Amino acid sequence: MRYLPGNSKYIINGASEIREIPQQDISQLSGIYAAKPALLYFPLIAFGNNVVGYKIISSESELDQTLPTSNVGGCVIYRQKNTRNDGTAVVVPTIHDLLALVFQKAANTIICLPYNLQYLPQQLLPSLENFKKLILWFGNDEPSWYTAKQFAKKLNEKRCSFVRPIGTQPRPKLAADKDYNLKNILTNAQPIWHKSITTFDDLRQDILCDLQNIDRVQGVKWKRYPTLNRTLKGHRRGELTILTGPTGCGKTTFMSEYSLDLAMQGVNTLWGSFEIRNARLAKTMLQQMIEVSLEENLDQFNTYADVFNKLPIYFMTFHGQQSIKIVMDAVQHATYVHDIAHVIIDNMQFMMGVSEDSKTNRFWKQDKIIEEFRNFATKYNCHVTLVIHPRKERDDELTNSSIFGSAKASQEADNVLIIQDKRLTNIRGKKYLQITKNRYSGDLGIMIMEFDKTKLSYAEKKKVKSEVKEEVKKAHDNE
Repeated sequence: MRYLPGNSKYIINGASEIREIPQQDISQLSGIYAAKPALLYFPLIAFGNNVVGYKIISSESELDQTLPTSNVGGCVIYRQKNTRNDGTAVVVPTIHDLLALVFQKAANTIICLPYNLQYLPQQLLPSLENFKKLILWFGNDEPSWYTAKQFAKKLNEKRCSFVRPIGTQPRPKLAADKDYNLKNILTNAQPIWHKSITTFDDLRQDILCDLQNIDRVQGVKWKRYPTLNRTLKGHRRGELTILTGPTGCGKTTFMSEYSLDLAMQGVNTLWGSFEIRNARLAKTMLQQMIEVSLEENLDQFNTYADVFNKLPIYFMTFHGQQSIKIVMDAVQHATYVHDIAHVIIDNMQFMMGVSEDSKTNRFWKQDKIIEEFRNFATKYNCHVTLVIHPRKERDDELTNSSIFGSAKASQEADNVLIIQDKRLTNIRGKKYLQITKNRYSGDLGIMIMEFDKTKLSYAEKKKVKSEVKEEVKKAHDNE
């Protein structure tokens, strides 16, 4: 590893063009060059001016990497020389975005986050305390508006502005590729914080943003369940989903794979399993990820585990009956620290008290729990999935009114999913997932559930080859 020569320039290889960055700007960032393979290392600086890690880029890829892979409380900071410090910094997710701004000298101070838009480490916050204004420029190729609002809550909304993700204002690297004036775009940054009452004029850019980025608004798509994409359209933040079905129908196994599919696409996930221990749940998810039997491939366990360990999945350590207050404290803490986007509670009855309680009291408790999670989903812009048992086992089809408790669960939910298991009541019976409520688009339907015991999977037969196989192969080749 060596420092870049004094007269050299760094080349950014993009999909559409090549741009040269002067060596003096790379030196300003303390960039370190490794010849084989050709990589640039940029130090992540923590509070107290300590180097705590590196962001790494290659001229052959648009993606950057971070070492260590989690919990780094530092960022890459660029300060333009011989300029006045006005207390403002532009915050971007990638090194390529930072370098695009540096090339045009569009801002005096630029900060690159350690983990792109995946999450904002709590340890980083002290390094950003001294800035009076932070301009978040996250682009329109990811759910940037929702992520910006989430990060702004940590950074103090009143000092945060945002470059809204409309077609003429993509992330800095893409804007530079199109020869847009980055400094002009920054002048259009608008405050994130709103008063309690707003006007249409304040909302019109949000509406335009949604219309121009309809796929992002619809949510993250499942790769294993194309039927869900056609009906639910996607998995969206801020919604409440209810899953119910008869005892032993596979609710936990299905929800394990359903959430794993999303986590493999970067959806930060928090599991609260009160009925099944975390080790068993994690084993199920691991086998669903690799799509082969763990018992028959024990020699590859560490390789598989290393790949799974990179997924943004967290587990609450509760088991058995818990109070709603204790659970909500843990959920809110995890959402703040790890920027959780999906919370699964399996199952809600474990927060309702002992069975000797009167039915009326238990219904009241359930309504209170549902209200707590409904408010949490909206306030923290986080998707919550509650697994709830039905009122009683029935031979006929379950409906929304079959959900245990009062009607509040189905009324408050944005989505209601019911596993119907007809294998024992009909000689040609099937198990299928029925979407009985869909507040986003109104589309309803069913998805046949065929279980693959080796993979512990309900994934639909016609699915794209899993990306995890490539990840596992890479990990195996590197050993």
